[in-house]
Amino acid sequence: MATPRGPKIPIGKILLDQGKINEDQLKQALALQKTSTEKLGRLLIDLGFVNERDVLGAYALQLNIPIYDPNRVAPDPSVLRVIPQHLVDRYNIVPLRRNGGKLVVLMQDPTNVFALDDIRLVTGFEIEPILATLEDINNIRRSSGDTSASLSTTGTITSAIATATGASMPAGDDQDTSKSAATDMTTLIDAIKKPDSPGGGSGGVDKGEVEDALEGGGDEAPIIRMVNVLIQNAIKEGASDIHVEPDRKHVRVRYRIDGVLYEMMTLPKFAHAPLLSRLKIMAEMNIAERRIPQDGRIHLRHEKRDYDMRVNVLPTVFGEKCVMRILDQTAVLIGLGRLGFSAEMMGDLEQLVTKPNGMVLATGPTGSGKTTTLYSILHKINSVEKNIITVEDPVEYQLPGVNQVSVNRKAGLTFPVAMRAFLRQDPDIIMVGEIRDLETAEIAVQASLTGHLVLSTLHTNDSPSTIVRLSDMGVEPFLISAAIIGVIAQRLARKLCDRCKEPTDIPYDALKRLGFGEKDLDNPTFYKPVGCAECSNRGFRGRLGVYELLILNEELGELIVRRAPLSEIAQAAISVGMTTLLKDGMLKAKSGQTTVEEILRVVTAH
Repeated sequence: MATPRGPKIPIGKILLDQGKINEDQLKQALALQKTSTEKLGRLLIDLGFVNERDVLGAYALQLNIPIYDPNRVAPDPSVLRVIPQHLVDRYNIVPLRRNGGKLVVLMQDPTNVFALDDIRLVTGFEIEPILATLEDINNIRRSSGDTSASLSTTGTITSAIATATGASMPAGDDQDTSKSAATDMTTLIDAIKKPDSPGGGSGGVDKGEVEDALEGGGDEAPIIRMVNVLIQNAIKEGASDIHVEPDRKHVRVRYRIDGVLYEMMTLPKFAHAPLLSRLKIMAEMNIAERRIPQDGRIHLRHEKRDYDMRVNVLPTVFGEKCVMRILDQTAVLIGLGRLGFSAEMMGDLEQLVTKPNGMVLATGPTGSGKTTTLYSILHKINSVEKNIITVEDPVEYQLPGVNQVSVNRKAGLTFPVAMRAFLRQDPDIIMVGEIRDLETAEIAVQASLTGHLVLSTLHTNDSPSTIVRLSDMGVEPFLISAAIIGVIAQRLARKLCDRCKEPTDIPYDALKRLGFGEKDLDNPTFYKPVGCAECSNRGFRGRLGVYELLILNEELGELIVRRAPLSEIAQAAISVGMTTLLKDGMLKAKSGQTTVEEILRVVTAH
């Protein structure tokens, strides 16, 4: 780290020797400093004894660092995008030029070791600071459009993809980063490893070394571009999660695509440290902390779509593992009609969610699409006439016109606390991210009984199990019977690629064991995955929902009140027309949307 060194002569003495201040003025400033956190130079400026350039000259002598002269040196436009915007904003700095293997940076406070460390880690360059006034720094930032060539704005990245393609990213929200990145990952890895390159071993590289690695230029350090490519490829593949997992000798990168993890590449071990440092800086984590888990968030825009990335870092025996959940902000606005509900089930659900009060629960394992279902319901019933409030942990998607609250346990804002406050906010519809305990369940039930439509999620295997789960939590059966109007159980199954799927035969006896009746077995056609370029040779592309909708009626209500066993409740629900998860899945397999094996995997595995 290029921490500046020089004779530590006090600033006050330097200014006094230069005749800029007298002894009385110095004594006055020193007395004021005892009750202030400001530096002496700033206090002297505030008192009107000196100007900013006088103090800057004193600091230059003290630290043996040059002062920026805007009349003699102009900033190099090619380096303005090297430092991410959130670091530029946080430390009020400007990259000026390259000086061999160093990056020359204008700073007001070159003694800020946190700033120097952050810049060095994110760029891979050793830092050569130059003192500059606030006015000079702001003038350069204004003249360059401030965020015109940076990775991020207001603490998050506007587009992690822009630098992967070498494209400048103006501050406007409508910029498109669809330009493809023809990346030679081997070249980037070699550039990271090369010890004599600027920042070698920690992510830095000179412009000429990887100028052919990406289309559009090579100003960025290779570790920055490597991260951008990992994110861009994940979005292109439709991945929901990115896993960066260190091993003894390698770093494995896996994508979760359509609910299944695929190994995408293996990186050398030396890439792990700069890779994690880069991800932590993007997610605004503490890059120096490696002993405890950390959470962060990244916002980016790619091909005119907004994405949020929830980032978690976990210490393991071989180093920190990082998992990034990719949240497409437009995914929840696709509408109920495109989630995969059958026409009959869709009609019943629309009737349920237009009722003025009652509780509708979505249930299923983690990652089964419950949140998307509830958000799609909210999107459908949202109107100016309705006051909709949600409490979530955390808020994953932003819905226009909906008041969303994120749980903050450190501040004491829990699900029950938020819901009690909601009832004083004149709500029409309340959504609770998840019912986890008796207190939350009881408040949700009471809200539904006092004229509110309540939507929430619960972790159970099917719809009838939800009734039993609430009873086991301690909710009185008569309250369950009175409050709940419907329960949706769901799974996500991989969808067959329409381009390459092929017909297949399934034995008659096997179909009967899976619940197909005689009328369903009249020459059914099932399909199997094959694989083609369209689906990256996986045979599947996208996912579809498999659903079970239980609508409470008088008969089911009586069974709940008398605490009937689960099997009896399930049988009664089927007898009044409930389509089970397995049956709904098999009907989708019969229609060629997915495979029988896939339905068995997602339905019977839980």
